[in-house]
Amino acid sequence: MNDFDWAAMADLLEREGEAHGPYVDQALEQLRHLTPRRILDIGSGPGVAACRLAAAFPLAEVTAVDGAPELLARAAERAERLGVRLRTEVAEFPEGLAGLEPADLVWTGQVVHHVGDQQGALDRLAGLLEPGGVLAVVEGGLPARWLPRDIGFGRPGLQDRLGAAMAERFSRMRAELPGSVAVVEDWAGMLRTAGLTEVRSKTFLVDRPAPLARDARQSVRQMLQRQRTVLGELDAEDVATIDRLLDPADPAGIDRRPDVFLLTAKTVHFGRRPAG
Repeated sequence: MNDFDWAAMADLLEREGEAHGPYVDQALEQLRHLTPRRILDIGSGPGVAACRLAAAFPLAEVTAVDGAPELLARAAERAERLGVRLRTEVAEFPEGLAGLEPADLVWTGQVVHHVGDQQGALDRLAGLLEPGGVLAVVEGGLPARWLPRDIGFGRPGLQDRLGAAMAERFSRMRAELPGSVAVVEDWAGMLRTAGLTEVRSKTFLVDRPAPLARDARQSVRQMLQRQRTVLGELDAEDVATIDRLLDPADPAGIDRRPDVFLLTAKTVHFGRRPAG
């Protein structure tokens, strides 16, 4: 991983986090009744959600936890820029969680599905909670959409085909993870298996209508560029369509077309560790 471009990954994760930020704010509204003293954001990346947690709970000690020091450095810079208090701690997920202090609120966003044994990872996350503490796990929802069905060139339905290809790639990724365990992805049920109570799931909408502002548009560009890079099974016509969409000089490209939007939904699963 020494040659991994963490700067480019941080840019992608930070832009995506900002574009999807409304769902985090909505999810935190569900937690306003809490008075946590210590909060952990596990797999925080560049700290977009961690900084929102710090802003929502200014009296709490909020720690961004990630296995990549480069991303945590970005999180610290972001916190300083936004004027919120944020600690950072390097720890691999899930192996490094044993060294963390327990917390009243543990947040983790789209991290568990990168672990072969998802139930085992949830068990470890639940083990980080103080008695009465709350775990919030972001997993599932709906894939992002940002283009009309017919964009005026290429075959209509490009995003449907991209979505199907990404779903197939996700399944391959899960199957190839070390220690991969097949499990019914009933996240609420898995939280109960981890010993949590008061389990509930709620889905939050991210609805950024056209025309998109520059930063959100850049996030869409990066998502499409990533799909162009990782999806080797696309046919030549769809590749040509994507290349045209990514051409900054093309009036019908992502950077210029007025009908680009961002619509997605994120599901957050909540559970509480019994107080007794």
